[in-house]
Amino acid sequence: MTIFVTGGAGFIGSNFIFHMLDRHPEDRIVCLDKLTYAGNLSTLSSVMDNPNFRFVKLDICDREGVYRLFEEEHPDVVVNFAAESHVDRSIENPEIFLQTNILGTQVLMDACRKYGIQRFHQVSTDEVYGDLPLDRPDLFFTEETPIRTSSPYSASKASADLLVLAYHRTYGLPVTISRCSNNYGPYQFPEKLIPLMIANALNDKPLPVYGKGENVRDWLYVEDHCKAIDRILRKGRVGEVYNIGGHNEMRNIDIVRIICKALGKPESLITYVTDRKGHDMRYAIDPAKIHRELGWLPETPFADGIRKTIAWYLENRTWWETILSGEYRDYYEKMYGNR
Repeated sequence: MTIFVTGGAGFIGSNFIFHMLDRHPEDRIVCLDKLTYAGNLSTLSSVMDNPNFRFVKLDICDREGVYRLFEEEHPDVVVNFAAESHVDRSIENPEIFLQTNILGTQVLMDACRKYGIQRFHQVSTDEVYGDLPLDRPDLFFTEETPIRTSSPYSASKASADLLVLAYHRTYGLPVTISRCSNNYGPYQFPEKLIPLMIANALNDKPLPVYGKGENVRDWLYVEDHCKAIDRILRKGRVGEVYNIGGHNEMRNIDIVRIICKALGKPESLITYVTDRKGHDMRYAIDPAKIHRELGWLPETPFADGIRKTIAWYLENRTWWETILSGEYRDYYEKMYGNR
């Protein structure tokens, strides 16, 4: 198969590319990425010379460019990771989230309709469900949970999900959607909680924690997420939504303390800051459907995953230090401008 992976220079998209090239060497992977602040081409340096891989710098909102690439490559499958995904940034500037996350998704699906496709897979988020109360640990998000968004980011992702399902019903486009809990692991942009705390702790900088740090998230090791999407592409039922969760609920403050202990840093570095506007309290996914229908379960306990993640950031300081300095933005021109 030829598989388009949009947003493949980002955290989850790049890990998915590594997974697919390793597990399915017979497939061709074409990565589309606009290389915004969170897209880092150096992440893909290890696969850039793979004959079954191609990188194209492209905005999914660029209809002409997307159509041209479809004509060149004739993809069988499109997996859409491309999205503005940082909640704080969506609060400051919602417009770019609506453009990329909704209109960009529409452009991709229009191309799929025009040129034909076996599957369009939309990578979504559990944030479309809103949040759950801390005092009801018996409650979980299922695929039937009503959409109830809290931020411009989650509203844009929910809108895209509804559009994807509408294209399936109206045009018969073969689609699937996955809604995942918080990911962690290698190559995560150091603006997110876990890599930010690792980087700041290593540099003895304050560790900013929203509110009292009591917000609970369900954490999933990124490799497990990639395996789940792979399973959905090959065995999932068209027109269905699949929740992907890690069975690893943790309070933010407890994660920060684990990182401090692992790095031998004092908890006095923890600094409580004003809470985010509309901050969801608890996310928790029930992944029973994907387990029942596709046989997928998370394989990585949080204790193992966080240990591997911390080790990766210790062994790959250059990667994230280059991001913090802003030099990673020069990588495209230096390493790929003449290709």
